[in-house]
Amino acid sequence: MAAQDGSALARDVDARCRLTGEFTLRSGQLATEYFDKYLFETDPDLLARVTSAMVPLVPEATDLLGGLEMGGIPIVTVLSAQSRLPALFVRKKAKTYGTCKLAEGPDVAGRRVTLIEDVITTGGAVRDATVALRAAGAVVETVVCAIDRSPGTDNPLADAGLEIRSVLTKADLDAVRG
Repeated sequence: MAAQDGSALARDVDARCRLTGEFTLRSGQLATEYFDKYLFETDPDLLARVTSAMVPLVPEATDLLGGLEMGGIPIVTVLSAQSRLPALFVRKKAKTYGTCKLAEGPDVAGRRVTLIEDVITTGGAVRDATVALRAAGAVVETVVCAIDRSPGTDNPLADAGLEIRSVLTKADLDAVRG
């Protein structure tokens, strides 16, 4: 993505999604800023722009795109259509009825799954999904996210053997604040 396009995307996502106040994150951390990804995910034009920026970040060896419940589902659906790669919908926990599946879609055993996430801070949801998918036989090495707001420069998912590829970082979003 050209720097100018990236700045425009960062500016538009930031303007649409950054909220200020007091928020408790999934990790339990308290934050004074929150990126409400549903505000860009429910905007068809902005969602298409974010997912278009994700297409070149998907590793070539990817067999399946695994969107994490719930925010990753709209993203993976559009990304699947743009990239022509099949999608999986990855639940937080396997269903306790019907097929009792964790991941809805094609079988993951022996296949390379690139996880698709909306926002990563500590990576807890991605870590949980990775463990479960690997237990089902998937090869999971990469997560592509819309916004990486993890603190510092360290990869919070390095311990899980995952590479993070992000469209935008918190630094990108901070840089376009006016």
